[in-house]
Amino acid sequence: MMQKPLSPTGKLFRAIALIEALTWAGLLIGMWLKYGSQTTDSGVWLFGRLHGAAFLAYLVVTIIAWGKLRWPLWAVLLAIFAAIPPFLTIPVEILLRRRGLLHLQD
Repeated sequence: MMQKPLSPTGKLFRAIALIEALTWAGLLIGMWLKYGSQTTDSGVWLFGRLHGAAFLAYLVVTIIAWGKLRWPLWAVLLAIFAAIPPFLTIPVEILLRRRGLLHLQD
């Protein structure tokens, strides 16, 4: 059975989930450079700001997706809590996509 295409909101959620995870990676590398190797704090300065913006954008897009795509409460809560640990937004996005929650509605 062929799945429906992603909705525009689903595509946006997918993109911002990836960006949120990538900025987490940058922030973690920056933290290692600052506190581990003690070479520079530029990574924390840059990726701290980028990740903060990505985190907030992810939360906003999650709330928008909840309303537009008519997610059940468990899906929005899972998506919100996925933004806290590093990289969890990616597997949650995959789960939501596989369950059809990012696809065009009938």
